[in-house]
Amino acid sequence: MTATTTEVRPGTTAARPAPGPLRTELRRGLGPWTGAAIMATILVTMYSKAPEWQIRWQDAENLLHPLAGLLCGPLAMAAGCLQGGRDRRLGAGELWASVPRSPLRRLLVAAAPSALWPAAAVLAGDAVVLLAVWPYASWGRPAIAPLLADAVAVGAMGLVGHVVGRVVRWRLMAPLLAVAGYVGFAYGDFTASSWRWLLPSAQFSAAEYRQVWWYAPASAAWTAGLALACFLAYGLRSSRKRLLALVPLVVAVGAAAAILRLPADNGPWRIDPAAVRPVCADGAPRVCVIALDARLLPSLVETLEPVNERLRGLPGAPARWAVGRMAEQPGDVPLWDVGQDVVRNRIGDPVLYRNHAVMQLFSEECREGELAGPHAERTMDINHAVVEWLAPSPPGYGADVPGARAHLDRLRAKSPAEQRAYLVRYLAASGCRPDEVPVP
Repeated sequence: MTATTTEVRPGTTAARPAPGPLRTELRRGLGPWTGAAIMATILVTMYSKAPEWQIRWQDAENLLHPLAGLLCGPLAMAAGCLQGGRDRRLGAGELWASVPRSPLRRLLVAAAPSALWPAAAVLAGDAVVLLAVWPYASWGRPAIAPLLADAVAVGAMGLVGHVVGRVVRWRLMAPLLAVAGYVGFAYGDFTASSWRWLLPSAQFSAAEYRQVWWYAPASAAWTAGLALACFLAYGLRSSRKRLLALVPLVVAVGAAAAILRLPADNGPWRIDPAAVRPVCADGAPRVCVIALDARLLPSLVETLEPVNERLRGLPGAPARWAVGRMAEQPGDVPLWDVGQDVVRNRIGDPVLYRNHAVMQLFSEECREGELAGPHAERTMDINHAVVEWLAPSPPGYGADVPGARAHLDRLRAKSPAEQRAYLVRYLAASGCRPDEVPVP
């Protein structure tokens, strides 16, 4: 036997092997367009809400999760349905039957773009968002497992849509799937039972919480198991082979049973003690934030410094401004979470935030009937005047209180020493006892 060689003439190139059917399917059809649409949905939606998440890993992930399930999932189902009905519309059934491959293998090749492109697009969009958070995040690291579970869920929905497109011949089935998926997920997300944690769009917005370690794998097993059971039940022709669809179905049911044991209120999320660890700046009164917001501290100190300058050293002044979730100590002034007031580690409106902080400083919870009597209205007017004197409100925000103007004018007319002496007396008085509140 003699070996034969193929001569390649000078100036010519050897013929490249034809791409395989899977590669051809992934490059053509609706797959690339579906991936582009899903990625654009993620990036456009997240860009419009950038001030809400471009500060913490957790804030970004808490928006990416419902976005994947509520918008990207129904879009993947609709695209998969169109992809699944393509061969029937083109009359290519006999051509596929002539290919020397099993029906399940042919279905796998045809359905791959419906699952892989949406999943890859979700991961790519998530990666871009996390890169945008990276320069500003103060603490921790992104939780990759929940994002992978989201990608699996979206890919699974695309696979289910593909099977539905092959079974149902109705042309309007694709948009109906998208609408039904969006409405169903949106409605289920507002239920108060543990069933909502089975949905790929379940929302939870507290940044200082982390998922329990097993929830993301269980969620992925739940969605992927259902999709694979549906896929095998359709793709396997004989009744005996269809029993294989029970394997992913049992896995999905087991994962769902574990998820349904979660509490209805906070589900798989648990508070992270390291995330709420206090981080404080030097000075008096001290300004403290939780570890999640450590890089916000310089901006917050700068914002509150005009008030601290007047409070420093006074009897009755607060010991610290406690921002965010932390254990309150005697002398703390608890302020709300700064997440909504911050743009890239800077207080978005320092004047407004300072005004709200002083309002919180002088707020007291009075028992019923305490804030009453002939001096009650005068006390509220004085409170408005002192707040406006310490931290003037920005234009358009301050309440126009005619009774407070005279008190404010007298405060501003005093000398610095007189203002300081009055502030000492005001801090010592209780706003719940109007007769004790001093008049400027």
